[in-house]
Parts: sequence; C-alpha cells; structure tokens
Amino acid sequence: MSNKLTERNKDYSKWYNELVVQADLAENSAVRGCMVIKPYGYAIWEKMQAQLDKRFKETGHQNAYFPLFVPKSLFEAEEKNAEGFAKECAVVTHYRLKTDPNDKTKLVVDPEAKLEEELVVRPTSEAIIWNTYRGWVQSYRDLPILINQWANVVRWEMRTRLFLRTTEFLWQEGHTAHATKQEALIEAEKMNDVYAEFAEEFMAIPVVKGLKSESERFAGAEETYCIEALMQDGKALQAGTSHFLGQNFAKAFDVKYASKEGKLEHVWATSWGVSTRLMGALIMTHSDDKGLVLPPKLAPNQVVIVPIYKGEEQLKEISIKANELASELREAGISVKFDDRDTHKPGWKFAQYELQGVPLRIAIGPKDLEKGTVELARRDTLTKEFVNQTEVVEKVKGLMIEIQETLFQKALDFRSEHTTKVESFEEFKSVLKTKGGFILAHWDGTAETETKIKELTKATIRCIPLDADKEEGICVFSGNPSSQRVLFAKAY
Repeated sequence: MSNKLTERNKDYSKWYNELVVQADLAENSAVRGCMVIKPYGYAIWEKMQAQLDKRFKETGHQNAYFPLFVPKSLFEAEEKNAEGFAKECAVVTHYRLKTDPNDKTKLVVDPEAKLEEELVVRPTSEAIIWNTYRGWVQSYRDLPILINQWANVVRWEMRTRLFLRTTEFLWQEGHTAHATKQEALIEAEKMNDVYAEFAEEFMAIPVVKGLKSESERFAGAEETYCIEALMQDGKALQAGTSHFLGQNFAKAFDVKYASKEGKLEHVWATSWGVSTRLMGALIMTHSDDKGLVLPPKLAPNQVVIVPIYKGEEQLKEISIKANELASELREAGISVKFDDRDTHKPGWKFAQYELQGVPLRIAIGPKDLEKGTVELARRDTLTKEFVNQTEVVEKVKGLMIEIQETLFQKALDFRSEHTTKVESFEEFKSVLKTKGGFILAHWDGTAETETKIKELTKATIRCIPLDADKEEGICVFSGNPSSQRVLFAKAY
C-alpha cells in the first residue's frame, strides 16, 4: 500500500487513472479499449443497479432482454439514428473461422462463411426493440409498453478511459411505447427525474436537470432530457439522458395501434439510459488525494472492523467483541467487514480501506477491550473519535446519514462556487480559463453560434436548465436577442 496517488491539482487525469486501478475498481483488458471491472468495482455497480432497478419497477417498468446483434437493414431503418452511430459500430461479417492452410497453429476467417447480411453489434437497441414492438402492438389495449433492459453495448472508441469512455460498457436502456404524445413526454421527463433523484439521494451528487440543444440531442430524438454533474476539475459530466423519440421509430418500423375510435395511429416513444459512466462520476465528485470517498448508500462495505493485536491470544479476545459488534451492526442494516487476516498489519489495512473509500473504520485493540471503547475513523473528514462499545450501533447509524448528507452538501457547495453568470464573450473565456465549472450565459438559440463557441473554447452547451427563469438578454457571442441563459462547460 506504499503507492501514493498523484495529487489532483498536479495531474487530475493521472490521479483518476491511478485511483481506479489502485482502488481495485477496474483495469485495462487484453482487448484494446475494453475494461475488466474487478469485484470491488462491480460491487458498487451492483448497488447502483439494485437501486435503479427498484425505482424502475416502482414506476411500472419490467425488465426484458433483446439480442446483442442488430441486422444492418433494421439498424439503418431510422436514418438519423443510423447516421448518428454509424462511425462507432462494430460489424459482424462472418460466422466462422478455420485453420490457416499456411500455418496450422493459426486461425483465419473462412471466406465461405460470409453472412448474407451484416450484423451490427448493439450500440443502442432502438432498432431491434422497435422491430419487435411491431408484433406486440395491435390496439390501444396493448399500450403503454414499459420495458427496461440491463445489457452491454459496444461503441468503437479511439481514446478510452476506464469507466468514462470504453469500447464496451454496461448500462440499462428503457424503451417505452405510448398512445399519445403527452404520455410519452411525461414518461421522458419522469425518468429523467428518477435519474436525478438517484444521483442526489444515493450518489450524493447534485445535478442540473435540463434539455439538450438540438445539436447535442440523441440521434433520432425530438427532445433529450439530461442530468449534468460537475466534477472536481471543473468539467461537466453527463450522468444520464432520457429521450422523447416522437413517432420517428414507430414510423420507421411501422408500429401502429387501433385507437378507441378504430383509427390506426403510430405510437409515441421514449428511450432512456445510464451506464457505468456513473462510476466515473462517483469517483470524480467525492474522492481525494488519499483515494476513494464513497457515500454510505453505495459502499460495498459501510464499516470495516480492524483488530489491533499482538499474538493469537489477543486476536481471539478481540475477535469475540468484533464479531459481536459486526452482528449487531448487520442487524441494524449496516454492511460490515471484519478483517481479521493475519497476512497484513493494521497500518496496511488502514491504508487499503482509506484508498477504497470505506465510509467508517472501527479499530479495536487490547486497551479498548479494557475500557469498553472502540475507535471510529470517518473517511470523508478523516476525523477519529473514541466511542463506548454499547453506543456503537446508534452512533454508526447516525454517522451513515451524516456522512451521506455531508458529501452531498460538499459537492453542492463546490458546484455553487463554480457556477458563474457571464455577460460577455471575453468574460466567458476568462472564467473558462481561470476558474472552469458551469457558466450560465445567454445564447441566441442558433446552431451556428453554438458551433463557433465550441470551436473557439471547447466548451459546449451542457443543457438548457429546466428550472431556469426566462430572462431576456443578449447572446454573449453574437449579440442577438436571447430568451434565457443556458449552461456551458467543458465536458467529459
């Protein structure tokens, strides 16, 4: 545990990459651009999955599974969607290998095993799902269809970073069909709200809910709702999106229903998703130069108990009390690990659990047995205190709530300090260069202005905030009239 992390203020990107690997979350794989999510990292993802899945089901959705492969003819049926993802697609052209006739130890693609139609490896599932829905929908009685899928997707990436951008990643994708435009719009906004609540309540990450500009929308969508979070380096991260697809996919795949009046009408659609990119958001929002800082609600182990001892006899005595405390904490709904390994010293364990972001550490030594106390160490504040053993359970329960709230408030304060209103393009560039973070600026609503600002500053419109007041003004770049401020930032 002697490897120290690069300090964030010296090289934020290097700090992030080192932390992901050293905290045992993930590592690069033998497949270029793909990652291995290690057990500790996957345990955090499973906690995210469980909470999101619960919320999806509470809002009436069911899980299903659709094929990994999409026939090219289906994929290209919705033109905007196909065009938007075309450059990122992995394509299967053959179905068999054979021994290389020139080298019996090697394999080659069998030229006689060419597929009649190429298969696209799923970059997103709208095409295969909407082709399926055509057989599921006949009348208004079949609607709404509220389906979610937990899956992997492939989007070919040239520059990758663990969790944030990999060629293959894990996600969920919701796909719903509705009888009316209004129902679909309500669904799209509702699921964006579900993402926002999850981010804030479980991840302790404050987010801005908004709409994407036309150029930043999902390919094939008429409207894209999103949640945007601010990382400690002043860059934004899109943490989730929910799309109102209109009737685009219903028309592309001829999905119609007979209304109560007997008329044949195309259905209305949404899709929405979050991915393992949330792991990157979690790391970059809360962690420090010592390692991960995890909110209790998502920590695989909320508490770790480390015995301080000399010799087997002391370990046996301490273990009796430690196991007793562990049982009491588990009964109170706290996840606990008692690390009684004799292969590592207590100092090594302290460093390991600090690096892995365990919210609370309990140390018990011989003197603690005599005094009836334990030492509690908080990961978020790095503070320690001695607590009577009879008070541990109630104290820990209270600290779980307090740590969760403290992390959220700290992130919220950071975002507030790094959200700046600007009135001119010179001020815009100055804030971006010296302070970073979110910039609230007037925009004239044109793609030309948006593109020019991006070219000159690398900052993009992260969203048009849903809760922003309508405020007449002048576009910071063009000088043309603007109806409200939008949120700009450099982003991941």
